[in-house]
Amino acid sequence: MAAPSTTSNRPALGPDAPLRLGVVGNGNRGIIAKTAADLDPSAQVVAACDPLPRARDRAAERFGPGVAATATVDELIDVGVDAAFVTSPDHLHAEHACALLEAGVAVFVDKPLAITVEQADQILATARRTGSRLYVGHNMRHMPVIMLLRELIAGGRIGEVKAIWCRYFVGDGGDRFFKDWHAERSKVNSLLLQKGAHDIDVIHWLAGGHTSRVSAMGGLTVYGQVADRQDRTGQVVTEWLDRERNWPPLAQTGLNPVIDVEDLSMMTMALDNGVYATYSECHYTPDYWRNYTVIGTEGRLENFGLGPGGVVRLWNRRTEFAPDGDETFPIPDAPGGHHGADPALLREFLRFVREGGTTQTSPVDARAAVAAAATATTSLRSGGGALDVPPLDAEVRAWFDAGQPA
Repeated sequence: MAAPSTTSNRPALGPDAPLRLGVVGNGNRGIIAKTAADLDPSAQVVAACDPLPRARDRAAERFGPGVAATATVDELIDVGVDAAFVTSPDHLHAEHACALLEAGVAVFVDKPLAITVEQADQILATARRTGSRLYVGHNMRHMPVIMLLRELIAGGRIGEVKAIWCRYFVGDGGDRFFKDWHAERSKVNSLLLQKGAHDIDVIHWLAGGHTSRVSAMGGLTVYGQVADRQDRTGQVVTEWLDRERNWPPLAQTGLNPVIDVEDLSMMTMALDNGVYATYSECHYTPDYWRNYTVIGTEGRLENFGLGPGGVVRLWNRRTEFAPDGDETFPIPDAPGGHHGADPALLREFLRFVREGGTTQTSPVDARAAVAAAATATTSLRSGGGALDVPPLDAEVRAWFDAGQPA
């Protein structure tokens, strides 16, 4: 079964306790540290760490002239922070998160938790040993469309869940994932892991279980044909993203010098509670959105769109083709990034740092997403055979299930 929401037994700091925040990796996603501070008048970003001079130069612009811009995590720790956001490239998450946890700093690790099972297990084991709080930024659990699907499932509207299918149309994949470090296996393992960790976590959450066996196929089917390459070290995605001009995919220019990840991936999953699932990801579609289909013993759900103007449709009567379903549920609107998920996620993290308590995300579930995706990547690159997903150490899981007790 999927791990219960995290709760902490540490002494509460109080809801208004001042918090000194740090950010490790001041690239594109590092902006969430500013968003967190903007949401909370008692929180302040006091240090930003990045080895690249250009990224350190961005620190004052993003966080104010008083922020300390450091080149190493040790220097950031020496500034003195209560909590830190790890938004560095994915292959560095384990190194950076563990250093912070060892120093007693509460850690927010942006998804994915890590790029290998071993790295993910290292982070969880370090949190358990040190007692430092660990939170993973799976923001899709706070997206209104996902919460609506979960509410309808919990309400018994489709009976017992038996199958979940997810299709992810990554319409700006050429811009976001093939022009920087995301295109390199050494830094992400695969985009099936880097992007799919979101959707696998959602599948686990909606199904109430974890993947135990996987198989996958896919390849570099389009972007490997693009010969125009450029080193964009130090830049952020907003400096090159252009949804209108960079089309069609084979007309792209300035791709990363190294491209050895897949742009098309398809994965099948058997969960430990008998649910079956599929996940498919394509990085050169003209449209950008995710489509979930959830099938139960008494009906099915499917979303059309992710935010305002989109809907979730329910089918629960025998019929032929019925495009509108039997009931329609508008997807609620929520302000902020990722359809309101980012503000909700960041408020939850800051509250968790101060007070502990229940959270909607789970380090155990974050590890389960990495384990499923990493194992699927191995299957994809070794003929597509079915492979067992390594289980988490039982004692580590029990500690997180107990709420990360001090």
